[in-house]
Amino acid sequence: MLTRNRLLAGTAALVAASLATLGLAGPAAAQAPIKIGELNSYKVFPAFLEPYKKGIELAVEEVNAAGGVLGRKIEVVSRDDNGNPGDAVRVAEELLSREGAAFLIGTFPSNVGLAVADFAKQRKVLFIAAEPLTDKIVWDSGNAYTYRLRTSTYMQTAMLIPDAAKLKKKRWAIVYPNYEYGQSATAAFKKLLKEKQPDVEFVIEQAPPLGKIDAGAVAQALADAKPDAIFSSLFGPDLAKFVREGQQRGLFKGVEVFNLLAGEPEYLDPLKEEAPEGWYVTGYPWSEIKTPEHTKFLNAYQAKFKDYPRLGSVVGYATVMSAAEAIKKAGSLDQAKLVAAMSGLTLMTPFGMIQYRPIDHQSTMGAYVGRIGVKDGKGVMKDWRFVDGKDALPSDADVQKMRPKN
Repeated sequence: MLTRNRLLAGTAALVAASLATLGLAGPAAAQAPIKIGELNSYKVFPAFLEPYKKGIELAVEEVNAAGGVLGRKIEVVSRDDNGNPGDAVRVAEELLSREGAAFLIGTFPSNVGLAVADFAKQRKVLFIAAEPLTDKIVWDSGNAYTYRLRTSTYMQTAMLIPDAAKLKKKRWAIVYPNYEYGQSATAAFKKLLKEKQPDVEFVIEQAPPLGKIDAGAVAQALADAKPDAIFSSLFGPDLAKFVREGQQRGLFKGVEVFNLLAGEPEYLDPLKEEAPEGWYVTGYPWSEIKTPEHTKFLNAYQAKFKDYPRLGSVVGYATVMSAAEAIKKAGSLDQAKLVAAMSGLTLMTPFGMIQYRPIDHQSTMGAYVGRIGVKDGKGVMKDWRFVDGKDALPSDADVQKMRPKN
C-alpha cells in the first residue's frame, strides 16, 4: 500500500510539473508570474529611458490589475546593457537562463538592438525591439524572431521629406552621430530627397562620434559650406551642444533645418529658451493630443507619477502592452506560438491602433511631425500633425527585396 501511495504521489508530481511548464497548472502555480526579460542602456541614455521605465511600470500595473495573462501576473525583469552590444548579448542570455524570462524586450541604440536581434535568432526566442530605429533590424538584417515597435529612421525621415522637397533647397549639409542610427537616417534622407528633387546637392557631411561631438568645429564646418538647408539626426547632449554652437556662429540664419527626434520632450525640454525656432522635427506634443486613447494614458501616467510623459514613456508602455497581447493571442509561452502571434498582432496604444506587419515585423506606430516654437521660455512643437506609420513605409515589393528570406 505504501509503495502504491508513493507511486501515485510521484505520478501526481510529474503531472503538476508538466502542467506548470505549459503554464496550465492550478492556483498555486498560477501565482508564479510570467517573467519578461528587458534590457536597456539606462546609464547611457537616462533622458529617454527613465521615462521609458515608468511607462513599463504603468503597463505592468494595468495588465496585472486586469487579471494578468494566462491567469498569471506578468513581471518585467530589467538589466542594464551599458549601451554595448557585447554586454547586451551576455545580459540577454542571463535573462533567459538565470532569470527564466519567457522572451526578450527592449534595447535603445541601434547597434545594440541588432546584436540582440541576432542573439534572438540564434536562440530561437522572441525579441520585441522597443526603441532601436535602424532600418536593418526589420529589413536587411531582419529575422523571424525579431519585431520592432518604434517608428524607424526611414519612416520618420519619410514623414519629413514632403516639407523638405516643398522648400526646393538645392545645397544641403548633413550632420549625424556616426553609428548605425545616424548612418541609416542619413542614407534614407539622401535617397528619398533625391527621388523627389533630383538636382539636390549634398555639399558637406559631418559625422561626429556619438556623445563626443566637437560642436564648435562641426558648426563652423557647416557654416563654411554655406548650405541652404541642414538635415540632422543628432539627439541628446550632442544636439544641445550643436544648437548652442550653431546659434553663436549664426549657422541657422536663413537656413532651413530638419532634425529627427528634436521635438521629443527628452531632447527639446533641456534646450529651454534656446530651442531653435522654426526647425522641422519629429516629436511628441503630449499636452495637445486630445484623442481618447492618449487622454486615458496621460491621465493614468500623471496620476501615478505626478509628472508628464515623454516619448520614452509611450514606448515603454506600448512595448509591455505588445508583449502581453502576444502572450494572450498565443495562449502559451511556446516560442513558435509567440512568434506566430506577433505576426499581424494589433493593439491600441496611446498613439492609436497599430499592427505588427507580417511582411517585415515592423509596427505601424506613427509619429508627430511639426516645427519648433518657443513659448513661455521653453521649446514646444507647433503646426504639428500626426502621420500614421503605415503611410510612411516603402512598398511591399521594395520590402521583399530588402528583407532576407528566413
